[in-house]
Amino acid sequence: MQETRNLIGWKLRQLRRERGLSQEQLAAKIQIQGYDIGALAILRIERGTRTVKDVELQEICRYFQISAAELLGF
Repeated sequence: MQETRNLIGWKLRQLRRERGLSQEQLAAKIQIQGYDIGALAILRIERGTRTVKDVELQEICRYFQISAAELLGF
């Protein structure tokens, strides 16, 4: 089993699916906010194979209107 490289992957997938968004749609919505992230990055974050930059964490939280602590599961 592969070691996860982030703590938010499972929660990000859950939030995205609850809103009925594809990875491509979520990436596009975050891009509209002004941060360039692609669907492949979302996929890798969800799978836990990619680390998350602090600015990405901020933009994901801003889109979903949740705190970083909530996204991180604290």
